[in-house]
Order: sequence, then structure tokens, then C-alpha cells
Amino acid sequence: MLSKMSTHAGALKSGKYILVNGEPCKVVSVDVSKSGKHGHAKCRVVCVGLFDGNKRSLTFPSHANVDVPIIEKNQALITAIMGSTIMLTDNETYETFEIDMPQDDDLSKKIVEGATVEYWDVMGQRKIMNVRGPK
Repeated sequence: MLSKMSTHAGALKSGKYILVNGEPCKVVSVDVSKSGKHGHAKCRVVCVGLFDGNKRSLTFPSHANVDVPIIEKNQALITAIMGSTIMLTDNETYETFEIDMPQDDDLSKKIVEGATVEYWDVMGQRKIMNVRGPK
């Protein structure tokens, strides 16, 4: 199972994802400067960590290869809520696992037993991204 792939820094756009020191990050903005007489074009990327929420600013030559995480989007059923931990059962594989309560207040208010959630599996880490009502 692949966890990352490569692309050129010049191909990055807002809303895409990039790996920075092994941390998956969402790209917030990309500025590309024109190349000089003897230089290469540069890309200035501002991104926010998907799991840690830290803001990062990076500069690359536009032809440089950057790593991009492979994101698996899945759905699961909330089977139990145990304080700050949620037990989920995947809708396709029926795997049962625990995940931390989302930090986002809007998401955590929607968490109830029997609800369906969309979770992302990125490089072995899981995060709840969306909550749908109970079926």
C-alpha cells in the first residue's frame, strides 16, 4: 500500500495536500515567482498541518519534486463514545477501531452513537472529517 507519491512543486494549488517533514498538510496558498535571467521560478507554499494544525511556509524551485500523501476516504459507523475516544466500525471492511474526538466543535457536537462519519486514513493516521446523521 502506497502512502505517498511525488509531483512538481509548480503543480501545487490551494486545497491540495503536501508532505512536510512527514506531516500531511493542506496547501493554503501558492505564489509562483517568475524566473530571472539565469535562475529558476520559485514556489512559495503556505500550508497547515492536517493533524497538528501548525502553519508552515516553504519555498521550492518550481521544478523540484515534492511528496504528496495518498488520502483514503472511508465511511464508518459510530458504535460507542467513550469520553474523548470514539469507537468506529468501517462500513466496507467491518474493521473496528478507536479514534480521538475531533477538535472542531462543530464536528464534535454532531457525534452521536449510530451516526455515520467520513474519516480519512493518511499515512497510518485517521481523522474524522464529516458527520452524517444516524440512519
